[in-house]
Amino acid sequence: MQFQQLAYFVAVAEHRHFTRAAEQVRVAQPSLSQQIRALEHDLGAPLFHRIRGNVSLTEAGETLLPIARRILADTETARLAIRELDELDRGRVRLGAPPSLCTGLLPAMLAAFRRRYPGIQLELHESGSGDLRQRLTEGALDLALLAGARTTAEAGLAATPLLLEELVVISAPDAAPGPVAGERLGIGDLAGVPLVMFRRGYDVREATVNACRAAGFEPSFAIEGGEMDAVLELVRAGVGAAVVPSTVAGDRFRRTRFTPEAGMTRVVQLAHRADVEPTRAVRALRSAIAGFVADPARRASLPPGIESLVDDVS
Repeated sequence: MQFQQLAYFVAVAEHRHFTRAAEQVRVAQPSLSQQIRALEHDLGAPLFHRIRGNVSLTEAGETLLPIARRILADTETARLAIRELDELDRGRVRLGAPPSLCTGLLPAMLAAFRRRYPGIQLELHESGSGDLRQRLTEGALDLALLAGARTTAEAGLAATPLLLEELVVISAPDAAPGPVAGERLGIGDLAGVPLVMFRRGYDVREATVNACRAAGFEPSFAIEGGEMDAVLELVRAGVGAAVVPSTVAGDRFRRTRFTPEAGMTRVVQLAHRADVEPTRAVRALRSAIAGFVADPARRASLPPGIESLVDDVS
C-alpha cells in the first residue's frame, strides 16, 4: 500500500468518477486506474463497484475511506509541523464550528488571533456538531468546537469545556399568542407547536427531539432540514417557532426561556484528536480560544444565557 495509491483512492471515492478524480490529482486516467487496481490486489478485495459507468464503494471501500483520509491528513499535519519548527509565523489550522458560534462569538476570537499571528492560515469549516465530530476523527479538522447536552468523553478525542449555553424558543414578533408566549415554559409546552427544525447533524435538533420524546410526545415539524440562516428566516416569516442557542436569538424574535428543570442547555467544548500531537499553530489557536473565554472582560460581555466554564486566567 502506497501513499499515492491512497490519495488516488480518496479522490475516486469523493468524485465517484475515475476521469474527474484523475483531473483532480493531475495524473492520466489509465495510470490512476492501474494504481487503484494495484491497491485492490494488495488488499485482496475490490474497493469499487464498476457497473455501466457508475462507481460506488464496496464494503471494503467504505471501511478503508475514513482510514485513508486520516492517513493523508496526518501526513499533511506532519509536513506542516516540521515547517513550523523555526518560528510561529506560518502554519495552518483547520477549525470546525457550529453555525451559531460562527455568527456569534467566533468572529471576535479569530480576529484577535489573526492580529497576533497574521502568518497562520485559518480554515473555517461550518457544520453541525455531529458532522464536525466525524471530520475531526477522520483528520479533516485540527480543532472543533463541539456542542452537546453535557460534557462527555469523546471516543478518540480530547476536549476542554468552554461554555454552558441555554437553548431558547424563538418565534416571530407578531406571531399569535400560543404555548411558547409565556415567560418560562417546560418541554411539554412544545406539544403541538409547529417547529422549524434543523437538518440532521445539528446538536440542537437532537436535544429538542430527545427532550420531547422523553416527555412522551413527538415534536410537530412545520418544516425541517434547514441550516441556521434558513431556520432563523423561516421563523421570522412566521412559519413556526424554533429551539435555538441563546447566541443567535438576538432581539429580532420573541424569545422564551425554558424552566431550569427542563435541562435545555448545551456545553460547548474545544476538541482535538487525542492520538495526534497538535502543531504549534494548533496549540496557539487552542490557547487563544480558551484565553478569550476566560478573560474577565470577555465574561462580562457574554450574551444572556451563556456562562464561561474556563477558569479565570487573570
